[in-house]
Amino acid sequence: MPVTSSAKRSSEADMSRPVFKRILLKLSGEALAGGGAQPIDINVLRKISGELKEISSLGVQIGIVVGGGNIFRGQAPYAEGMDRASADYMGMLATVINSLALQNAIEAAGVATRVLSSIEMREIAERFIHRRALRHLEKGRIVIFGGGTGNPYFTTDTAAALRAAEIGAQVLLKATKVDGVYDKDPLKHKEAKHYKNISYIDVLAQNLKVMDATAVSLCRENGLPIIVFNLEKPGNLKKIVCGAAVGTLVGEG
Repeated sequence: MPVTSSAKRSSEADMSRPVFKRILLKLSGEALAGGGAQPIDINVLRKISGELKEISSLGVQIGIVVGGGNIFRGQAPYAEGMDRASADYMGMLATVINSLALQNAIEAAGVATRVLSSIEMREIAERFIHRRALRHLEKGRIVIFGGGTGNPYFTTDTAAALRAAEIGAQVLLKATKVDGVYDKDPLKHKEAKHYKNISYIDVLAQNLKVMDATAVSLCRENGLPIIVFNLEKPGNLKKIVCGAAVGTLVGEG
């Protein structure tokens, strides 16, 4: 299943027929907290799991990369003098915790799920091996990629772009709290302009913070479209995989 730069989107989509057969969903760690006091909100996990179960039942193969910012965000300790590599490794461990929590919720919803870690943790997760990941996907299992890239100095955005290219995903879905890409933060600026479509080059040139520059460049090099959407709106995930024009499409232009 080769990576393709085409992303079929329409105002009228057949909600029973997915246009994407294999996707990579990027979740932030903060999304799992749901704005609450606890780092992981069980109700949020159940909501996300329910939507994943629905699209999995359509035959969509799902890979997920989740961040760890709800538990540990390495930038702050690094800014205070902590060794950057140590801070990043701590962040990687946080992503594995989130991966295990998400796996538990998805399996409770009735969908077989595997966590593959870039850092070897044999007692709690499988080691990431490319062919193993593909095999799980082909068997209809949801695959959660934990541990980032396994290397410091790389974000989970870059890990998402890397894993998406490796598994031959047709699209990278970037879940956020807003309905796409804007020229400025819409939560702070009411006049912010929303983009339905935007090129990789414009995202980089305007420093729009869709994903980090390394991730966007990697997607561009592999012809991998990015769709930025609001995860908090129920049904958005299914609409996207069935071809509805939801959020912002980042592509060649």
